[in-house]
Amino acid sequence: MFGFMDYVQHAFYNATHWNHDNSYANLTATAQSLLNFDIPRGLRLHVSSLSAPNFATSYTLGSVGVVDGSISYLYSSLQLRAPSKSGEIDLRNVIRGYRHSRELRAPDNPYWWETWQRGKRTDRRDALLYGRLYLPRSTLEALYLRRISPTRQLKVSAVSDSTLANGGTVLAVLQNDYGKYSTEYLYSTDSGLLGVRGLYNFGPDPRHTPKLPPALEALQEPVVGRFSAGAELYYGLLNKSGGVSTGVRFTTLPRHTGFPYTMTVTLNPLMGNLSSTYAVKAGQNLALCSRFDFNFYSYESDLQLGMELWRRRQPSPAESDVEWATRLIRPGWKTASGTIGDPNPDVAGVLKTRVDQNWRIGVLWEGRIKELLFSLGVSFDLRRREQIFRAVGVELQYSS
Repeated sequence: MFGFMDYVQHAFYNATHWNHDNSYANLTATAQSLLNFDIPRGLRLHVSSLSAPNFATSYTLGSVGVVDGSISYLYSSLQLRAPSKSGEIDLRNVIRGYRHSRELRAPDNPYWWETWQRGKRTDRRDALLYGRLYLPRSTLEALYLRRISPTRQLKVSAVSDSTLANGGTVLAVLQNDYGKYSTEYLYSTDSGLLGVRGLYNFGPDPRHTPKLPPALEALQEPVVGRFSAGAELYYGLLNKSGGVSTGVRFTTLPRHTGFPYTMTVTLNPLMGNLSSTYAVKAGQNLALCSRFDFNFYSYESDLQLGMELWRRRQPSPAESDVEWATRLIRPGWKTASGTIGDPNPDVAGVLKTRVDQNWRIGVLWEGRIKELLFSLGVSFDLRRREQIFRAVGVELQYSS
């Protein structure tokens, strides 16, 4: 489940029309959401607040052997109107589930970002500042986001910790998103790392797709899937070592009439690692995923299977059928007969499970109880009979 600050950060992306998923770094995001979920350890409580549209705070208290916690602050120059109360937040916006790919969107016209007063430009670029202090370790992490233009964003993250080399590290990433393709250039003070990433989407270019009249648009054959390919290259100036990886993805789009699914293949030729994933939305509330990893040099392989099952809230006796249907429909839903709303099932929670070939199993239940968001998880290893349970924990989140 996303933390409150991650939720606010995604609200910033949405408000500035930034497609967070159109990046090579998120090529396998669907499989990671279904297989790489974290199991809580011990008891952890998060109390957060969006006290103003521009300012958010969050406090965390945990107990894993010793009492620890953190204090977080976030400022956005752009006012964020996302629901902040934990009792009102849509669970699908804070729970990492099957990732439905959206239609590519053309970048905003640069003229739309201009504001003029008395012949002078007065517009400013939106920015986000975030800081988090971990206690009692006194580790500090910070994030700076700035939208430079409709197609460009700068992201600078830093960590200060006495256990790290040179006392900390800084990572700067310049991101470009043109809809049809995206590029990223990064530099890290850790080993003087330089890197470049790119993702190309085959098919129509949203920047040059003409707007057709409704009559002609209905006759046009809809695009039901998208094929994407990308790669990354990085090199450490200090340790004189580098790496490269490449990958492809095919995913269905909202106009696909069958079961939504996503397939990916990634390859790291220097390390000899090959990974393939397949995720399918097998039903309205069920998603399945598999991942197979193989190394050409050692001939080692690994297989993981995962599942997520969503549970919907049943209508109360006091609610009529019309009221219940209204709760499930919001403006913007595109169907074969037109635009009538946005599918928003009133979900109560989700059950996630995963298992690998070594019989290591993880189970996670996430949902809401009254005004609290919770994550309850357990992981165990069936081959270690003397100590089957590996981790058990509960996380509670409350925000206002």
